[in-house]
Amino acid sequence: MTSEVTARPGGTGRLAGRPVSRIGYGAMQLERLHGDHRAGVALLRRAVELGVDHIDTAQFYGDGLVNRLIRAALRPADGVLVVSKVGAEPSPGGPRRIRLAQRPEQLRASVEDNLTSLGVDRLELVNLRRTDTGPGLRAEGDQVVDIDDQLAALIAMRDEGKIGAIGLGSVTLDGLRRAIPAGIVCVQNGYSLVSREDEDVLSLCVAENIAWVPFCPLGSAFPSMPKVTDEPAVRAAAQALGRTAQQIGLAWLLRHAPNVLLIPGTADAGHLAQNIAAGTITFDDATLAALDAVPSRPAALPLG
Repeated sequence: MTSEVTARPGGTGRLAGRPVSRIGYGAMQLERLHGDHRAGVALLRRAVELGVDHIDTAQFYGDGLVNRLIRAALRPADGVLVVSKVGAEPSPGGPRRIRLAQRPEQLRASVEDNLTSLGVDRLELVNLRRTDTGPGLRAEGDQVVDIDDQLAALIAMRDEGKIGAIGLGSVTLDGLRRAIPAGIVCVQNGYSLVSREDEDVLSLCVAENIAWVPFCPLGSAFPSMPKVTDEPAVRAAAQALGRTAQQIGLAWLLRHAPNVLLIPGTADAGHLAQNIAAGTITFDDATLAALDAVPSRPAALPLG
């Protein structure tokens, strides 16, 4: 592998007991390259060349397509931590691309599907996507499952060696407190500079040495979420530093808390390089104070 960096993008963080780049790659947008397998593989290889060693995926991204691209692109020598998630499944022909799969037997089936499509014997880290908070689907009927029952299923698979570590997503403060004894290593909640309702959850993660991996870090994945790039203070910082507003939003997250790990996604190699370059941005005290003072604005909920 030819590396163009001397350090991990954004510095070094820890996830599932190992060092990783603080700027990783969220693979969901690889679905957009469904007609160009070669381009998908090339983008993943480019991420590795730029120092990324933390990639986030799910079996329900493109009904296994994204996992298969990762399997084709990565080599053991790359040393990349591939993180997957459970709690939803593909919904071909349905009103949405995915549907919830929260029941314990569905979690097990999803782990097995991830193992198969990634071509591995063990998932180093699995995030359980809950539906308790943030944007996204809400559980109804038999999809309303107690977190203890879900964790019991994941712990059993960890004991069997199918899972290395367990994380949570879209979880409340109370839910995280209940789950901590299970050995939670990661939390993925919707969070950005302009949407910080889960600051108390982040604070608990800092105290417990749990990685914080925000999704929607720029607030743009759902139409009703406030967008970081619309914020005047972000635009002013971008203009002053000669950077993009997106880069400012990512850089602020890295500097907001020491346990933040980013997984911005893209299907474009140029945008990938810009995301990774956000890790080199530094703020003077006045700029950082102006960004910290931006008010948090909640999204309209729930969203599909």
